[in-house]
Amino acid sequence: MTQVDFYFNAADKYRLAASLSSKALAQAVRLFVFTPDDKVTLHMESVLWSFQQTSFIPHCRSQHFLAHETPVIVDHETEPLIHDDVLLNLCTTHPPFFSRFRRLIEIVGNDEADKAAARERFKFYRDRGYEISRHDLAGKA
Repeated sequence: MTQVDFYFNAADKYRLAASLSSKALAQAVRLFVFTPDDKVTLHMESVLWSFQQTSFIPHCRSQHFLAHETPVIVDHETEPLIHDDVLLNLCTTHPPFFSRFRRLIEIVGNDEADKAAARERFKFYRDRGYEISRHDLAGKA
């Protein structure tokens, strides 16, 4: 069963996603960052390019010819799904294909609309029997 992790009170969802991408890379875990649309995909790619001054987080989109070799996939397109390691969801709804992955990460910002959408996702997973780990980032830099 998919392990579900919620990170609450993220000051910057995209920087946290980049930080988690960097950790996944260091642990040799493949990550799919699922975005709602092309605009967010482009923004997330930009954050990954500039996250660290001395290096970058290798990433590409699902359709890229190097996708099978690239540790981080960032895309709003769901086909093809290249791997089943970790799914990081940046959408307001649950990804319909999340159960295919070993782990699902949900990031919740401080904005009330984001929190309300996250509550719905949390309830969706809980009501289906998924064990959920909570990580409260309030007060952390």
